[in-house]
Amino acid sequence: MPAIADAELRLPSSITAAAEDAATAIARFDAEIGHEIAPFTAVLLRSESAASSKIENLTASARAIAEAELGGSPGRNARLVVANVRAMNAAVDLADHIDADAILEMHRALLAETSPAIAGKWRSEQVWIGGSDYGPHGAMFVPPHHRHVEAAITDLIAFIDRDDIPVLTHAAVAHAHFETIHPFPDGNGRTGRALVHAQLRNKGLTRNVTVPVSAGLLTNTDTYFDALTAYRDGDPVPIIERVAEASFAALDNGRALVEDLRHVRAAWQERIRVRRGASAWRAVDLVVRHPVVNAKLVAAELGVAPPNAYRAIAPLVDAGVLVELSDKKRNQLWQAPDVLEALDAFATRAGRRGQSRPT
Repeated sequence: MPAIADAELRLPSSITAAAEDAATAIARFDAEIGHEIAPFTAVLLRSESAASSKIENLTASARAIAEAELGGSPGRNARLVVANVRAMNAAVDLADHIDADAILEMHRALLAETSPAIAGKWRSEQVWIGGSDYGPHGAMFVPPHHRHVEAAITDLIAFIDRDDIPVLTHAAVAHAHFETIHPFPDGNGRTGRALVHAQLRNKGLTRNVTVPVSAGLLTNTDTYFDALTAYRDGDPVPIIERVAEASFAALDNGRALVEDLRHVRAAWQERIRVRRGASAWRAVDLVVRHPVVNAKLVAAELGVAPPNAYRAIAPLVDAGVLVELSDKKRNQLWQAPDVLEALDAFATRAGRRGQSRPT
């Protein structure tokens, strides 16, 4: 495949302007939400991870995802979404220095639990997209031979290291090129979308939050997949245009989610009946971040002994903020229905149009 490290991007001015407008909107959103007291950072990152997974047909409710984060077993898809949360976190944590090892670590975080044999390793065989399981005949796309993967990734990293390309345009093209290399047997789409966020953070466009770009891509996955195909045919314009459009949609949806959670918190302020400074108030931010909790998590997050966790939980139950999921005395779980409803509404707004095709 052609090298990209020194490629010159010649783009229509309208596309460049659209990408810059989207980048400005992202920076504004990051600044606005980044100064919030509420723990929206974790919520937005989890929402982006769920949307990125949904592009791959991995769907799970907000409650199932929250239970899986506690080590429960609500289903394979929920566990895979939680693994994607880990990959997104790794992308943000490693954003200061994006290199081949950072990409391998993102992939390892994604698949270490479900596919340890391939997690964090470049593919060692030829793969193809579409067609049959027996060979690439009739495939929609055949990535480069596996012996070329490491050299192609080195070339991609050199492209990412450039500072002469506007950030959102840069990230969109790098993402499409990564998907074209297809360096892993599985998990390329989710790792590639995590790489977008690492690059946005690395270049300073985002500093505080993870903008749920995948939720914008979900609104029409056909155009996303078609844009990747166009890139493989030599045209970078559609993927830049699609990422810019997706960013605006994601920002609208992200703002709606944040506003919903603000209303939830305001309602809780009226209902919780304990003195200011009580541990129950400290638990409120935790419940927004983790809408399903147990005593162990509350104790660890608040820095109290496990028996004292119930002092924080009980007033939230009395106020209807938390509802017990079962009456078991061991391994009790409580959920925050208001938060789960807001998260599921975010997913519903993102929707999913278009057919499923692997990335």
